Amino acid sequence: MIFKQVFDKKTSTYTYLIASSKGREALIIDPVLDNINEYISLLKELDLKLVKVIDTHIHADHITGASKLKEQTNCTTIMGEQTPADTLDLKVKDEEIIKLDQIEIRALYTPGHTSDSYSFLMNECLFSGDTLLINGTGRSDFQNGSAKDAYNSIFNKLLKLPEKTLLYPAHDYNGEKVSSIEKEKKFNPRLQVNSENEYIEIMNNLNLPEPKMMDINVARNIKLGA
Repeated sequence: MIFKQVFDKKTSTYTYLIASSKGREALIIDPVLDNINEYISLLKELDLKLVKVIDTHIHADHITGASKLKEQTNCTTIMGEQTPADTLDLKVKDEEIIKLDQIEIRALYTPGHTSDSYSFLMNECLFSGDTLLINGTGRSDFQNGSAKDAYNSIFNKLLKLPEKTLLYPAHDYNGEKVSSIEKEKKFNPRLQVNSENEYIEIMNNLNLPEPKMMDINVARNIKLGA
């Protein structure tokens, strides 16, 4: 298997490229429009064919590159079935399997950050979108987000995965690249709560500013960045 992690400095976004060594088919998770040329160059360098692109949710802080990648590679665009995006090729359900040659990726519906948020599990690697971050969790105060739903997604689904599961989030603001379920259980300050109500109280009092150009980004991303 081939695995690459690409970082967008402007938005602190991680994009992930996964590919089969045998069939040379590739999948990209959470592409950023500004980095399309980098992805295309990487695909050519590794002699890969992009066949699928996944967005974990409708992003507010950047514009997805899904539409542009489809235009250039004819790949299949994928999101969870709760998404408001209206030009997708495929909408997946909770627990549905996405196949890439012999590689299987399981879709996990993890609402909270937004109402359409999904995480994706490949063997012992979890691509958690903005739901669970390294030493943090995704805010839940816009795009039909819910701190209650986030608590349920994190504590009753993601933290139930084996502790050795590696965590690859969609963002990091401190130079971290990977964590694990075990580390987050022990050290993530947002997770050191005794109840759902305590978590909700923390999340409802973050008082964070809205992402820059959120309305424009969300509108564009409903069209997959077109």
